[in-house]
Amino acid sequence: MKTLAQTFLTKEEQEKLTACVREVEKKTSGEIVPVIASSSYDYPRAAHLGGLLLGILVAVCVTMLLDREDMWTFLALFLGGYVLFSRLLNALPDLKQPFISRREMREEVEEAALTSFYLNGLHRTRDLTGVIIYVSVYERAVQILADKGINDKVDPAVWDDVVAEVTAGIKAGNPGEALCLGVKRCGEMITKHFPIKPDDEDELPNLIIEGEAH
Repeated sequence: MKTLAQTFLTKEEQEKLTACVREVEKKTSGEIVPVIASSSYDYPRAAHLGGLLLGILVAVCVTMLLDREDMWTFLALFLGGYVLFSRLLNALPDLKQPFISRREMREEVEEAALTSFYLNGLHRTRDLTGVIIYVSVYERAVQILADKGINDKVDPAVWDDVVAEVTAGIKAGNPGEALCLGVKRCGEMITKHFPIKPDDEDELPNLIIEGEAH
């Protein structure tokens, strides 16, 4: 069964995005790498919280319907409901979302993007010019990070506009086009500081889909 990351882009969209990265990198020594992740975290606390709240709700409703007000009936129903719903939420992650705050998701995506930056070697380019466009499908979130060489010359705040454009395109149902636009916008911002060099090499993959070999 394919993961969220593997189904996020069609095969055609993957090929177009890879070609887009190659084309942009013909003009810059920067290395731009879109990374697609299924999720940034599994949010176990959300399963426990959801199981707890739903277990209490079911226990209250059933005890009222049965006209049973003793503590042991309530406790048995609550424990059964908690186990059932927490397992259900773990099995169906989409059901966890009402129990996850936007702040928690944002923090997890930021941490996962930074981890992916290092795990995928974006910090090891010759001129410290790696740029990651990290997409976390479950959270519907995008994060852009650049290495020190770029951050020394380009204000990291400029990536916020690119993130907003890519996110809007994804929400509109055009993830491939949105990411290609994001790659082009990143290229525009770094090319004047890091033009292509005669001995430039393509140091990193042009697209990484987590869970697939590259």
